[in-house]
Amino acid sequence: MKKFLFAFLFLSGTAFGQDKLGVIRHNHLALHVKDIPTSTAFYREVLGLKSIPVPENLKAIRAWFDIGNGQQIHLLAGRTEPIVHDRNGSHIALFVENMDKSEAYLNAKKIPFHKQTRFDGVVQIYFADPDGYLFELNEGKKLTARY
Repeated sequence: MKKFLFAFLFLSGTAFGQDKLGVIRHNHLALHVKDIPTSTAFYREVLGLKSIPVPENLKAIRAWFDIGNGQQIHLLAGRTEPIVHDRNGSHIALFVENMDKSEAYLNAKKIPFHKQTRFDGVVQIYFADPDGYLFELNEGKKLTARY
């Protein structure tokens, strides 16, 4: 069975495509994970995301995280098939304050990553979570004027 991860956009507060669905901004990205405690630890301790309270009846099978501006990542238990992503396909892109500090942090945590310079000179780092979901880091201050 092929797995697809839908890319998401961080949308502004104004209506986007109001003549269609009327989307006004991104709410959350849900990721199917194998082990909630392992993934929760990674998202909290490695990515540094703040946990959001989950309803009591879902705590064993869900974990929710705040990624800023009202946007979230939801982890859903029960994945049984492997996730295989590469940097030219599905991935989750996040801005970081300082790429050098992010790289040093990943090295200190012994998390393997791939570093490259994009065609326009922006440095990117790619690494996977425990399930194989791929994250791309970009330095926010270099991109804000471009997007």
